[in-house]
Amino acid sequence: MSFFRRELGPVERFENALREKQAARLKLAAKSKAADAVEADKRKAAEKLAVAGASDAKLARAESDLRTVEERARALRAELAEFDEQLVATERGLAEAKAQRERDRIADEIEAMAASIERAAPGFDTGAAGLLAAAGNSTLELTQAARFSASIDAVRREVLSAVELICWELRSAAASTRSGNANAGQDAVTELDALALPDIQRQLIYTLNPLQWREGAELKRVPAFAAVALPKYLLATALRHQHVDHMNARRVQTLMHVHGTGVAQPEVDADDPRLVDLDALAAEAQAQETKADVA
Repeated sequence: MSFFRRELGPVERFENALREKQAARLKLAAKSKAADAVEADKRKAAEKLAVAGASDAKLARAESDLRTVEERARALRAELAEFDEQLVATERGLAEAKAQRERDRIADEIEAMAASIERAAPGFDTGAAGLLAAAGNSTLELTQAARFSASIDAVRREVLSAVELICWELRSAAASTRSGNANAGQDAVTELDALALPDIQRQLIYTLNPLQWREGAELKRVPAFAAVALPKYLLATALRHQHVDHMNARRVQTLMHVHGTGVAQPEVDADDPRLVDLDALAAEAQAQETKADVA
């Protein structure tokens, strides 16, 4: 004999309740049908006595019997109607429980994907660190090795940032799916894809202030606390002035949990006093470097 009984899930509880209610309804429907038949018989008997001119006493008893069975039949019909409403509610609850079970299954798979990515990331980081160590394991200063190291480090940072973002996005998608709002988070992916034009080298970065810059004739404007694909030629300037930070930075992880990736935020007003023009900052930095070179 088992001492522990497995706890039933919502779907099983609703299925059991539905089976019990359906069985009970069949019994109640049979009682109601029988009561209706008795009522019909009593009605015919009373009618027959009245037509035959029966005594007042017999007619009174017939009417009393008829009222009794009428009340019984009426009560059973009302109970049956209430039972039908309960059945509809139980069926609706079962359908919702099944839908929630499916949402939970999908959410579990999404969360498992995020966990797998996180488990794989340290291996990539270790491999990149090995390449950096191999390139720097020499007393010689080679330009090729330095460029290689810089490229590997940039790729490592970008991949780790992407891992942090995709895991956060996946878990957000899982939470949205579990709560029944499966479309939540899709706008974030759409926005990042729209920013990531193929002809400009970019890096995924997190903004700390509202930013704007120009790409040809198009003016880009993004809110604070948003994940954006920033052109790499503006990255150094934005980092130097503390207007952005890397996706794997500790404070960014906290800010993402508080603010998300910026999709739900309203558009940045051109008159916003916090708005930072990265083109102007980059031009100012270039002018200072030129002045220093001349000096």
